[in-house]
Amino acid sequence: MTGERAYFIAGYPVTIYGLSEQSVTVEFGTVISEELLGIITAFNQFLLQNPFSGLISTVPAYCTLTVFFDPLSVMASELDGEFCSDKVVHYLKELGRTQNLATTAASNMVIIPVCYDDGFGPDILTVARTNQLSKAEVIEKHTSVQYTVYMIGFVPGFAYMGGMDARLETPRKEIPDAKIPAGSVGIAGMQTGIYPMETPGGWQIIGRTPLKMFDVNRSAPSLLKGGDLVTFKSIGIDEFNTYAEQ
Repeated sequence: MTGERAYFIAGYPVTIYGLSEQSVTVEFGTVISEELLGIITAFNQFLLQNPFSGLISTVPAYCTLTVFFDPLSVMASELDGEFCSDKVVHYLKELGRTQNLATTAASNMVIIPVCYDDGFGPDILTVARTNQLSKAEVIEKHTSVQYTVYMIGFVPGFAYMGGMDARLETPRKEIPDAKIPAGSVGIAGMQTGIYPMETPGGWQIIGRTPLKMFDVNRSAPSLLKGGDLVTFKSIGIDEFNTYAEQ
């Protein structure tokens, strides 16, 4: 398959193009929205429930779904098409015709406990000063809304979440920190996210969760996935330690 081609999936216009010899990307649009996220999540769920021979994995993002596959398995399959990418594209197109995506997506509701103490949230006062708020107001606004996980990226298990109160909008740090502890909850622009492991990063850190966001020993290593709905619950240091021990 060469170049981009326009198709319809469940009546929704998409563009599908080859990303590499082992992947194709389905582009559902260019504007980030919960409606688009719901469509991408629904199609991804339906594809994983009805995989083609050679499917390896999928990566949903803000406006796209990238599908990774084993070319040898695809070429050996009975999928329609002359070339490997053509076979995958034809399967995706036909699969999309069979499902009403608007009614397929199911979202998990997840409550994340967060300790906003200064030792865990070194940048919470920066967020407060930037937005002319008190620390208590930052916590109240961060915990009073429901967030949507738009994508997992950067490192395994890092969830990019939208839906944050606009009064908490704070730019990324000009100079990233060399080490962000695992479980750190941060703000960057109009997004909030959780660092699943210790890593460098430039988000404004306002708290930390005792939950393990990514664990290779779990059947589903990432605690969150695209399409999940998240709320944050403020906890004290004693409760944090209790969670951590458990």
